[in-house]
Amino acid sequence: MAGPVLSSTSGTQFVEPIGWPLMPVPDDDGRLNFPDLATSVRERIEAILRTAPGEQLMRPSFGVGLELIVHQPNTLALRGGLEERIGDHLAAFEPRILVDRVTVAEGDDSASLLITIAYRLRATGVAGRVSAQVPLGGA
Repeated sequence: MAGPVLSSTSGTQFVEPIGWPLMPVPDDDGRLNFPDLATSVRERIEAILRTAPGEQLMRPSFGVGLELIVHQPNTLALRGGLEERIGDHLAAFEPRILVDRVTVAEGDDSASLLITIAYRLRATGVAGRVSAQVPLGGA
């Protein structure tokens, strides 16, 4: 159920905020500015990738936990499992996007992974892309 749409006496409509910013920092006037849809989605994807399962109270299955794989070797099994896990978590915890592709490949060297997520915003159809490089412990 959507909340009410507020309007001023001049006819300007105010839209409800998209979501709480990942790192809320007040501007020079002391106000918190809410992100636009694209920024909010990117921040949510980052939170999904960086949060370890069990880290958030009341949501034990939330998060992929990329920090947990840092000491694992760069194997095909690790990359395949990570692609599947990322896709499943994005589908479960970010309903504002349609995931086109999740790719986990070897990075510049065998001691890193390059994760690329291609998606489209459901509301506008605008394409987006998020990439992350994760260091690993062994080859």
